[in-house]
Amino acid sequence: MNECIINIETIKRLVSEKKIIWRNHILVRMQQRGIKINDVIECVMSGKIIEYYYDDYPYPSCLILGCINEETCLHVVCAVGENKVWMITAYTPDKEEWYDDLKTRRE
Repeated sequence: MNECIINIETIKRLVSEKKIIWRNHILVRMQQRGIKINDVIECVMSGKIIEYYYDDYPYPSCLILGCINEETCLHVVCAVGENKVWMITAYTPDKEEWYDDLKTRRE
């Protein structure tokens, strides 16, 4: 796999194969924000990439928008490297930072 290319199909495949590294940062943030592991997985599996961070170190990462039910959407930042998905952080998008589509940042 070319680790410089990040796409949602690769991420979903790795998640379905349970090739996931849960970084301490995301686990702490999830606990603080009341987000469950299954919420993050559902977000990724239903989601779309809305931003790319190709220069992130040590692996390129992206921001995924996905919904866990009709009322709740999440943003998940993850990276792909070493044939694994590295979960970095997860949060509920803030309406003050994001437009109603939850894909577009406010200036």
